[in-house]
Amino acid sequence: MIEPALIHPEKTRPLRRAEYDRLVTMGVFEGERIELLYGTLVAMSPRDPGHTDPISKLNMLLVPQLVGRAVVRVQSPLVARDEPEPDLAIVALGEYRAAHPDRAHLVIEVAVSSLRKDRHVKAPLYARSGVLEYWLVDVGAGRIEVYREPSPDGYRQLSSHGAGEELRVEAFPDVTVRVDEVLG
Repeated sequence: MIEPALIHPEKTRPLRRAEYDRLVTMGVFEGERIELLYGTLVAMSPRDPGHTDPISKLNMLLVPQLVGRAVVRVQSPLVARDEPEPDLAIVALGEYRAAHPDRAHLVIEVAVSSLRKDRHVKAPLYARSGVLEYWLVDVGAGRIEVYREPSPDGYRQLSSHGAGEELRVEAFPDVTVRVDEVLG
């Protein structure tokens, strides 16, 4: 990356989401794990068991409770201003062959090595995009941070939950997840 001070007064130009989508369609990024965040292509961390295990557990817990009411998407793009690829997203029932969803009831990121990015880059992006609820699974701390009440300035409400606690999905209050079931 170019240090902005070295090219001042010129500026870098962010990649627009429509441009990114065209490049993806053309196969330009074939075989790469990237996402578009604030107009920048960001390489995603390699998948390791500490990251994929909580994703699998969350998927197994959420899907049966949401069948016929919502779609649980796993590591799939969400049109949230740019085009992040959250670990899980609960979206409205619908057909997503022509376009990725642009709204979500809940987005979940699982952080092993990506905690700083998920907390300080993705959380504000999701809030500005109107994602109603965001869960950040902090594997190292054994906790799940729950962000609610999105605004242009970020989420207004944050709570942290650990062993022995149960979470409810705000959009579906009957859908529950115990922290222990996700993080052991």
